[in-house]
Amino acid sequence: MSLESTNGTELKIRLRRREEGRIQAGHSWIFSNEIAEVGGKFESGDLGEVFSSSGKFLGVGFYNPHSLIAVRILSRERLATADSDFFYRRLSAALSYREKNYPGRAPFYRLCFGESDELPGLVVDRYDRVLVLQVLSAGMEKRLPQITEALLKLLNPSGIYLKNNHRSRALEGLNLEEKIHYGEIPPLIQVDDFGLKFSTPISSAQKTGFYFDQSENRVFLRPHFPGKTVFDFYSYTGSFGINAAKFGAKSVLGFDSSGDAVSLANQNASLNGVSSIARFEKKDAEEALVSLAEKGDASKPDMILLDPPSLVPSRKDLPKAERLYVRLNSLALRALPAGGLLAASTCSHHVGRELFISILRQAAGKAKKSVRLLSLRTQALDHPVLLAMPETEYLHFALVEIVG
Repeated sequence: MSLESTNGTELKIRLRRREEGRIQAGHSWIFSNEIAEVGGKFESGDLGEVFSSSGKFLGVGFYNPHSLIAVRILSRERLATADSDFFYRRLSAALSYREKNYPGRAPFYRLCFGESDELPGLVVDRYDRVLVLQVLSAGMEKRLPQITEALLKLLNPSGIYLKNNHRSRALEGLNLEEKIHYGEIPPLIQVDDFGLKFSTPISSAQKTGFYFDQSENRVFLRPHFPGKTVFDFYSYTGSFGINAAKFGAKSVLGFDSSGDAVSLANQNASLNGVSSIARFEKKDAEEALVSLAEKGDASKPDMILLDPPSLVPSRKDLPKAERLYVRLNSLALRALPAGGLLAASTCSHHVGRELFISILRQAAGKAKKSVRLLSLRTQALDHPVLLAMPETEYLHFALVEIVG
């Protein structure tokens, strides 16, 4: 198969032998070492047609010669261009998916989850009439004007904020930046999350502002809170702990190392009328766990919420991160009495489901506790998981109970 371009600009990409199977099964990434030949003139982020080694058309994707993920498949059909109408159709489909799965939900959710919504490298969070965008691929960066036009037509937002500070942008050869992209952005936005109110910042926030990926897990826990003394570690702005206080917990104490987050968590407790039940303190969560694990039974909580930040920026960090996850969960299990509950999470696609279970098993052994698994869950439906693409499942959540 010749990749000579007929017009000098058309980009064609041919894979090595036997490298097409994963793409045909629905995966969206082609790695640089899977490519045999590239033909035609191009710039980083241009669209290219992808072929198997035998010349079979596989799809159209963004090509970035500077990235390990060299191609991100955008369409399984031939596509001449990705204009605003194309993005409008894809974003409309993403919106319809959320509205179908969340009938009656207030308009606060992840509107677009990249590859899972056939828009590789684009994340859009919706805060009613404010949108937060994270652009993670060179192809999407080049088409930001078309994406913006599509979003304005679809949702008529009052403001769009670019939260382009994710480390993966550097791997794509993109600058890290944060800025107002369109309209106006208030310093705080009040989120309606399944009936509870949370003020959250946008410009100074972690990630894209609010952890929508845990929304359904917080709702899942509501029946388990009544009468419990709850400790919330890595509490951030209090979304887990305030759910506990609002749905029957006897008391809630949260810990976070960020003074700004703690201040906002206490404000959110007041906003939801539970400041007499829930309070949040500035303290390193690991230090607080160590202190709690060393105390006697009389001071043990009935339930611990443990949702640490991602500890695995890359695969090479996985062994160290695994040891820390085991340590944190072991401390939490030591701090719980018989019948106590631990709600534990990880949020990195490098930690798969089996490894997450292994971490909990190791932690139980280290704590010398017998533990039963009550539930194993993943991210919310507005962060859809593609079965053909394990990288799209990054959040794991477990509720376990101390047997003895």
